Amino acid sequence: MLFFMIISILIDPLVCLKTNAAEPAPDCESAVLMEEATGKVIYERNADERLAPASITKVMTLILIFEAMDKGQYGLKDEVSTSERAAGMGGSNVYLEPGETLSVEDMIKCICIASANDAAVAMAEFTCGTQEQFVDKMNEKAAALGMMNTHFVNSHGLDAKDHYSCARDIAIMSRELITKHPEITKYTTIWMDTIIHRTRRGEKEFGLNNTNKLIRTYKGITGLKTGSTDTAGFCLSATAKRNGVGLIAVVMKAKTPKIRFADCAGLLDYGFANCFVYQNSELDKKEFTVDVTEGKNDDVKGKLKNGFQHVFIGEDKRKEVTYKIMAKEVKAPVNEGDVIGRVEFFCENSKIGDVDILAVSDVERFTYKDCFRYVLEHFLI
Repeated sequence: MLFFMIISILIDPLVCLKTNAAEPAPDCESAVLMEEATGKVIYERNADERLAPASITKVMTLILIFEAMDKGQYGLKDEVSTSERAAGMGGSNVYLEPGETLSVEDMIKCICIASANDAAVAMAEFTCGTQEQFVDKMNEKAAALGMMNTHFVNSHGLDAKDHYSCARDIAIMSRELITKHPEITKYTTIWMDTIIHRTRRGEKEFGLNNTNKLIRTYKGITGLKTGSTDTAGFCLSATAKRNGVGLIAVVMKAKTPKIRFADCAGLLDYGFANCFVYQNSELDKKEFTVDVTEGKNDDVKGKLKNGFQHVFIGEDKRKEVTYKIMAKEVKAPVNEGDVIGRVEFFCENSKIGDVDILAVSDVERFTYKDCFRYVLEHFLI
């Protein structure tokens, strides 16, 4: 039997901080505001202009580091040795010495908090053998993500010929990092920390201070990465989340640090004022019933695998949402946790997502032995 139902419901926004906020006017060369869950761009200005990305480059470096850990190549506690090349990096550093070792986790802290170029090169070499091989992987990943206006030459972001990106591409890779590796926020939200330098001269504590000042001033901030060089100016990819809405604001080539922070804060304010979360809490609690064939029971109960949320932007908040509960009969045996149907969600006839319905109990298959016993009990006795 086909169990099919259509129910229309009006949107009840979970998030509504304010409405009709004025469009931002960032004082920088290029900017993008992206909604995290969908990747939809809410605001853009010169979004595809190729510019020097400075240390925002390290977002891609971090993506490859976490992918390597996901593959089991190394773990947070593994020790990383610093090469002469890594130790000799200029710009922002934590002053690692040749032969000095730090754990992978401490290297990640150095990259995220202090934007350390020496740590970025050390991790590139640890991951791929050489920085050149690591950069090849960076460009492969950029191409896979559809970053059409990006080309990397190094893992740290110091100015170099043919090392460029754009605000749209930076938002894309920032989204990749925070959605695929959300544990990154454990490090990008640290304001101050320390590492221990261990060299032939002994041990010495070294302080780390976050270069992203929004960590202390902006509600809901989760990261992500600053950058500045003579060519790049002052750049920032800022991520934040409030009441289920995640945003990514990218500013490139601002004239001062103050401007980049103010521009990103303004973009985020605009996003939170115009983004709304739809969710149906009643469905989350609903018990579903699905017919079962060839089973010892005629049906099985089910529940949603997880709740459904969808972010609407601007005037889309006024659109109507419908859903269809799709569950035809299933064949025994059924095990607890099996998918027995799904709920599909639509907005103006366009599908915006679905959630599986899972069985909450087992249903055993009706065997020949069960059939024989049934005949005995009901017809012969």
